[in-house]
Amino acid sequence: MSPPLDAVARDLLAAPLPGGPARDDAACAPARLRRFRVQIFVSTWASYFGFYFCRQAFYVVKGDLTRTLGFGPELLAAIGVVYLVAYALGGFCAAALGSRTGARRLLLVGMAASLGCNVAFGFANNAWTFMAFMGLNGLAQATGWPGNVGTMANWFRRQERGQVMGVWSTCYQVGGAAAKGCAAFLLGVLGWRWSFWGASLVLGGIWLLFYFLQRNRPEDVGLPSIVDDAPPPDSSSSREPAIAAARGAFDRRLLATIFMMGGFYFFVKFVRYALWSWAPYFLQRNFGLPSDKAGYYSTLFDIFGFFGVLGAGFVSDRLFGGRRAGVALIMMIGLTLATVVLWLYGTEHLVSFAIAYSAVGFTLYGPDSLVSGAGAIDVGSRKHAILAAGIINGMGSVGSVVQEVVVGGLYLRDPTHLAPIFATLMASAGMATVLIALLVRRARLGLCNL
Repeated sequence: MSPPLDAVARDLLAAPLPGGPARDDAACAPARLRRFRVQIFVSTWASYFGFYFCRQAFYVVKGDLTRTLGFGPELLAAIGVVYLVAYALGGFCAAALGSRTGARRLLLVGMAASLGCNVAFGFANNAWTFMAFMGLNGLAQATGWPGNVGTMANWFRRQERGQVMGVWSTCYQVGGAAAKGCAAFLLGVLGWRWSFWGASLVLGGIWLLFYFLQRNRPEDVGLPSIVDDAPPPDSSSSREPAIAAARGAFDRRLLATIFMMGGFYFFVKFVRYALWSWAPYFLQRNFGLPSDKAGYYSTLFDIFGFFGVLGAGFVSDRLFGGRRAGVALIMMIGLTLATVVLWLYGTEHLVSFAIAYSAVGFTLYGPDSLVSGAGAIDVGSRKHAILAAGIINGMGSVGSVVQEVVVGGLYLRDPTHLAPIFATLMASAGMATVLIALLVRRARLGLCNL
């Protein structure tokens, strides 16, 4: 399940950085650069992979929390809302803090706080304890995406970013699948409390790896600064705003682009978190699967998403010349069609649900990673990558909050029929497709560097 790191190191990470001052040890610089690039890739990939262990356990054990502690759908939704509200607020805070403190400090504190919260979940016996630590966990988890994306922005150029970030973004598909599988296994063998404690052990080991391997930027280890490439050629003659964005200018056009990307991500995260949060619960309560098997089935979403991310990154670099929005639009049309299939055929039969659920994962994760990862770096530039990633992720996280209320309310109204919930996912996918189409037009007019 892990990405081909040797291949990445050989084919994607070996290109020397352009520009930078002349150095006496110039002959050694390419070898040092390759080593540090692999080191940064591994440490940041592992960091976000590990964050998922301390994020996903709650969703896998929801059914057992209902059985052992009496938490009903409404209460589970409320706990989820607390987490997601804190995560959304934390995204904006991380955008500001990361630019001041640096990604390294931000991420070390965030990982430590998150694993501590999961230790507390394992000892919890009431809803108030879950809510309190869910809020803190949401703030801690929010440091993960902007901090790690900001680190990657400092080490890779635009021309290689689609493929590198495509491989790198598998951290949250592999992390999601591995975290669910681990939580499901521990749930079946040792009970739901160990689903949380096991997650803390995994992230604790990754914290140590990150501490020794991660560095914020090439200058911190005596390497020359990266010089980003110009934006890809555009058919429009009006490219000044995109060029200004690539050079690090932060104006209202760039801000408008970031907010449009955040609106797109709102609807994408609505769909993604609805299936993350509730699919194991639906599989257990509506399709009659045991809790551990429901957890295993739920990994299909992330497994197929893994291939969607790899394909989207490769195509955006090799066939679209570094332009992300066009690839994202094609895959979003596929996502909308997949949610239609989920709505029409995925409500009654487990096989139909599994096929549609897998198709949603494949078509959703590609645009998700392109816009929130490589796209955030492209439009924000190296200088504003943490800020852009934080705003986009923060706005997307508002969609995560809204889905918890909407899906929980719809399920509480009629637990026997899932069609209204899947119809809501279809509408959200349609809205995201409209927004990415507008971003494609904006990019063709030269109004954004996407």
